[in-house]
Amino acid sequence: MSVLDASVIDVHAHAVIESTFGTAGRYGPELGGDAGGTPWFRVGDYVLQGVRYRGSPFMDVERRLAAMAQAGIDYQVLSPNPLTYFHFVEARVGLDYCTRHNDAMAALVAPHRERLGAFAALPMQDIDAAIAELTRAVHELDMYGGYIGTDLPHPLDGAEMDRLYAACVALDVPLFIHPGPAGIDGPAGDPRLRHFDLDVITGFSAQETIAVATLIYGGVLHRHPKLDVCLSHGGGSLGYLYGRMEKAARKRPWAPDWLKVDGAFDGFVHRLWFDCHVHDQASLALLTERVGVDRLVFGSNFAGWDQPDGGEVAAASPRYADNARRLLRVSR
Repeated sequence: MSVLDASVIDVHAHAVIESTFGTAGRYGPELGGDAGGTPWFRVGDYVLQGVRYRGSPFMDVERRLAAMAQAGIDYQVLSPNPLTYFHFVEARVGLDYCTRHNDAMAALVAPHRERLGAFAALPMQDIDAAIAELTRAVHELDMYGGYIGTDLPHPLDGAEMDRLYAACVALDVPLFIHPGPAGIDGPAGDPRLRHFDLDVITGFSAQETIAVATLIYGGVLHRHPKLDVCLSHGGGSLGYLYGRMEKAARKRPWAPDWLKVDGAFDGFVHRLWFDCHVHDQASLALLTERVGVDRLVFGSNFAGWDQPDGGEVAAASPRYADNARRLLRVSR
């Protein structure tokens, strides 16, 4: 089995890599446990409690491969842990961490290329450094593209980002966007999101929806017609808010003339890619109606608390794998 003939290709699967621990200086990452045996994972001042990374598919590649086989997943593209983007730390620290992380990720997947591939972490504090690392990751480490958060030092539609988008097009690789919890190493998020895991449950969805709006309203897709961007969790609330977002594109005074043209917003939505990790068949049906099945790929957040059960994997559309091959630039 390889990515060429895989029936289920999972593009949303994070990895936690032991050799990267402590490589971001005072920011960690650090893994430990309390006196009662409850594990914790620290990134700067942020501490995640109760997630067992060590001894799980997140860190043990053999356990991952066995769990993939049991779940019916033929191939996974591994991505950075969203807790360790380090987009807001000092530029030198961010670059050093991303370089070490990408080297370690490449070494992890290399013996298992028939089952595993990888996306690259990028130091978004410095766009030139991010472009250089993306180029190295693609040309030297055989990675599929870049992987960044939604909350960045530069706005997604900022002029600084255009150089990164142009580099993705020149390299002919996609860019995957997935949120991290607000406030880990950047601006603090809404304090209400600190309760009930709302930073992940609703905060991620809000960030993804804002990212979709920014990429379209801010002209990113207009300026870069060959750019491929894939967003996690179905683009947040896009399916539900589509009508309101489309009307704003036609009616609000900030909308440029090219966006007010009938069908323009819909056309840009159909330029984006989305993973289908939305947890509900009605939600998936609405998303599919809005974006079309040809722009959906399978994603699982593998080994996470919200990974799909076996039935959801088995029910994944066979078209998702072909879509993933197009997104990843893999030809049969």
